Amino acid sequence: MILQYVLSGLVTGAVFAIMGSGLTLSYAATGVFNFAHGAVAFLAALLFHELVAAAGLPAWLSALLAAGLFAPALGFLLHRAMFRGLAQAGETAQIVATIGLTIALPAIGLLVVDLAGLPGADATSLPRGVGPHPALGFDLLGVRLDSDQLITFAVSAVAAAGLWAFMRHTPYGLRMRASVDRRRLATLRGIDVDATSALAWMLGSGLAGLAGVVAVPVLGLDATAYTVLLFASATAAVFGRLRSIPWTFAAGLALGVVQNLVAGYTDFLEEVTGLRTAVPVILLFAGLVLLNRSRERVAGSAAEDVPPPDRLAGVPVWRRRLPWAAGLVVLAAFALLGPQYYVGVAAQGLVLALIFCSFVVVTGIGGMVNLAQAAFAAMAALTCGWAFASGLPFALAILLGVLAAGAVGLVVALPALRLGGRVLTLATLALALLADQVLFQVDAFSNGTIGWTLPALGLGFADTSDPRVRVAVLLALIGLVALLVRNLERSASGRAVLAVRSAPAAAVTSGLSAPRAKIVLFVLASGIAGLGGVLFAISKGSITATDLPAFSGFVWLAVVVLQGVRRIGGAVLGGLVAVAVPELLATWGVSAHVGSILFGAGGMILARHPDGVLAQFAEARHRRRTAAVAPVGLVAPVPSVVADVRAAVPRRAAPGGGGSPLFVLEDVVAGYADCTVLRGVTLEVRPGEVVALLGANGAGKSTTCAVAAGDLPATGGRVLLDGVDVTAWPAHRRARAGVLLAPEGRGVFPGLTVEENLRTWLVDPGPVYDRLPQLAARRTVAAGALSGGEQQLLTLAPALVRPPRVLIADEPSLGLAPLVVRQVFDVFAELRDRGVALLLVEEKATEALAVADRVAFMRLGGVTWTGPRSEVDGDRLTAAYLGVR
Repeated sequence: MILQYVLSGLVTGAVFAIMGSGLTLSYAATGVFNFAHGAVAFLAALLFHELVAAAGLPAWLSALLAAGLFAPALGFLLHRAMFRGLAQAGETAQIVATIGLTIALPAIGLLVVDLAGLPGADATSLPRGVGPHPALGFDLLGVRLDSDQLITFAVSAVAAAGLWAFMRHTPYGLRMRASVDRRRLATLRGIDVDATSALAWMLGSGLAGLAGVVAVPVLGLDATAYTVLLFASATAAVFGRLRSIPWTFAAGLALGVVQNLVAGYTDFLEEVTGLRTAVPVILLFAGLVLLNRSRERVAGSAAEDVPPPDRLAGVPVWRRRLPWAAGLVVLAAFALLGPQYYVGVAAQGLVLALIFCSFVVVTGIGGMVNLAQAAFAAMAALTCGWAFASGLPFALAILLGVLAAGAVGLVVALPALRLGGRVLTLATLALALLADQVLFQVDAFSNGTIGWTLPALGLGFADTSDPRVRVAVLLALIGLVALLVRNLERSASGRAVLAVRSAPAAAVTSGLSAPRAKIVLFVLASGIAGLGGVLFAISKGSITATDLPAFSGFVWLAVVVLQGVRRIGGAVLGGLVAVAVPELLATWGVSAHVGSILFGAGGMILARHPDGVLAQFAEARHRRRTAAVAPVGLVAPVPSVVADVRAAVPRRAAPGGGGSPLFVLEDVVAGYADCTVLRGVTLEVRPGEVVALLGANGAGKSTTCAVAAGDLPATGGRVLLDGVDVTAWPAHRRARAGVLLAPEGRGVFPGLTVEENLRTWLVDPGPVYDRLPQLAARRTVAAGALSGGEQQLLTLAPALVRPPRVLIADEPSLGLAPLVVRQVFDVFAELRDRGVALLLVEEKATEALAVADRVAFMRLGGVTWTGPRSEVDGDRLTAAYLGVR
């Protein structure tokens, strides 16, 4: 009996393993957790079914077209249209955009099926598998398995072996792993990370399509089932730490076996409804808490989720509030004069708006993406219904429901103290699913499928059975929440929250309590969601366990973020849009799939404008005002000291023979965001020449290196390589043309071995081992395990075998022992003798001057002096480093 559970569990686990491997691959290569992975699997399964049922193609050919052609092509299109932009967006935008795809992709497929008149595709469809139809039975070790199950396991084994071989033994796999390890460094080594990401999305989508095709006989064509499959597969990916494909694959197989064993041998769990089927969710949460503790930033505090600038800061308060006051007047007039049915629709939207306000607190202010808000709302509503049915006064039952939601929020906040970012997002969703599948299925709490009946809320002169009264009550409550949020942002507690979000370590050293700030936000947000859940139940007149499913929170977050999660106005607009769009489509007789597709299109827009609709309105207004008042051609002036010195410095020939410059920076201007760092930098480096760039910290030396290598775009001036303007070339193209940057710190891929690091630049690393036997002895060791000196030698070693045309070294002696420093500078001397042009940035002036032919001093983002090494004396060094003239 146990063998039967194990073998059948391996088949189920094979599907988890394939899905999880694709999820891990795409996340590791791009940093985007694709919540639409299950939707891609559904589309592939749908295409497979239609090719077999409608086109009459053989099952094997249909599977090949769906999983081997369509799914990778879809992955490439999504990369080009959406994922490429999302890689640079904040975590909230990434999550919401992929949630939009989760809803839109199945809708597109089903709409095409409806419009084309193809065979029906819904949860009742029973599509065939890839193997013979009907499936053939086989006895394996005394266990009866069918042909579809055997094909599933065989396909997963082949996919695992092929993926492992691709990642470990091909140049494409090496480039992909290098991009995962250090994306910026990969570009500096000539790797096109955009092409690598596209390949990762194609492979990941192909694996999702393969999982969808082999799982279609079991799951059918229910899009929700494939989303559930995604989260079961996410459990395997989490146990692989979202990085290791072999561990993910093994975890997927183990998960299938464990799920079967729990179902077969835990009869005592029958008394707890849903607990058996919740095994993947329980393991997902356990894996997130135990294996993925955030060590650098916590509770979603993400540097990439920087709040947008307040473009309305200079606008008078009355003008900022005028649009909202006008909207409130229009809504109040509509509630008084409009048809009762549509007033009820507006009231329903305001109920959602009240729930959505909780996202403003936890996500907009706190920066934590919490997908358990629907569970908080359901908890409060069911608790209120249970308490009222138990004989408690209605007002006390409402209060008890809100307190219950707050208590659950406190429980959810506990893992938030350990987790951060996407891991926290998955953890909150796991808890929401656990509540949905277990807690809310307890009959004593939810009253089974009947649920609880709730009366209207009486106000003495009227009650909320009248939708007009509901609108007034909801507007008053939303106003109170808005006032609460405003005071929170301006209070000491609010400033503490913002400090913890933006710089957790600095906040702790300043005496702020990060755990207390997070707990306060979670409890407050859950209480607001609970109040909205109670009013949802009151408006409906009843509440059941299925009225507010966990996946509702999945969609709700997306709706709010699309409008603007940092503002109460975004929550109100999101609630009204969430009910108005489906109502309008139904009124016009348009397919409901169209609304889902429009929602997905909103996710694609979010990839380009991650701060939502309201922020974009403010940004557009700011651009119009700026264009109207800014004089054309206004350029930031170059400091006079820089301009005067540059004009006074003669153009000198290189010592030892001269020649035309190979690499030139000409009046380069560059910076970060609105901060200009380089103000007209001009430098020249000739073949076989070392130019030492010296100056104090903050002078702009590292920024100059970044611009020279293409890692930072220049906003003015030109970069020339052998007379060719390469200013617009990206870093990987400059590297392929022979411009190599050894960045500050260590220019190695710590997760790759010594051999693999060398192969990112060299076809054959053998000559390196002949020159540097200490690296040969450690060729199979991960570069991150090397000493600092060995890592720096590994950084420069490829240049000895395949010399670049230009080598830019940024602080090469940083943190190294004197003996290693001498070895590094010996390498520079050898490269100079072989005709390499070297630009050397070094804090230790003595070492730099010993090897330099020419010297350039920087100060305040400009070159203040340049000339031969022989003309450098103590006075010039003092002026360069201390600013003394």
